[in-house]
Amino acid sequence: MHRRRSTAFVLTAAIAAAAPLLTACGNDAHPGAAAVVGGQRITVSELENRVNEVRRAQRAAVADDTQYQQVLASTGSLTRDTLHNMVLDRVLHRAARDEGVTVTRKEVQQMRTGLEQQAGGAKGLETAWLQKYGIAPGRLEDNLRLQLEAQKLATKLGTDTTQPAFWKALSKASGELHVDLNPRYGSWDVQKSSRVDAKTPWVREVTATGAQQPA
Repeated sequence: MHRRRSTAFVLTAAIAAAAPLLTACGNDAHPGAAAVVGGQRITVSELENRVNEVRRAQRAAVADDTQYQQVLASTGSLTRDTLHNMVLDRVLHRAARDEGVTVTRKEVQQMRTGLEQQAGGAKGLETAWLQKYGIAPGRLEDNLRLQLEAQKLATKLGTDTTQPAFWKALSKASGELHVDLNPRYGSWDVQKSSRVDAKTPWVREVTATGAQQPA
């Protein structure tokens, strides 16, 4: 169980480890889109809704405004990290599909049950995922499915999620999907299957936390 838990965190942890790099920006050929993956838009509105879900959960989890402001200060990259997750989800799903990998609802439930036992219950698990990985409670099972897809894909490839063979499969899927990020959120590094920051100081990131902070 311990190994399963540690490998389940690999993809989420990789987001925080991604260093800003000088890279070419995408273009703004898709107005209103935060990203286009496989010809399908992830709209700015969808991204903002995801961020607001997390912010509402974070506000509900703390006692007062002072603590909430501290949370905001420590999660300033939430919008970009959330978009990374949304794109990576699609990339990983494509890589898994290419290898014939599927995940059942029963497998997700089994993983959740095991993690809840370690976290002291459902609430404990939801709180841990919110605090450590910025995953709102309502998105927990989607994230667990992502983690299971990653583990099963790695097993199918005869490797694990830390090895080049696994990331090569994600790189191939990234290329197939022609990931295109709105420049305000950086760009997508196909080789690393990771969002990277573009050095464009005149482009300001748009977040949902300014005008739409929950009361």
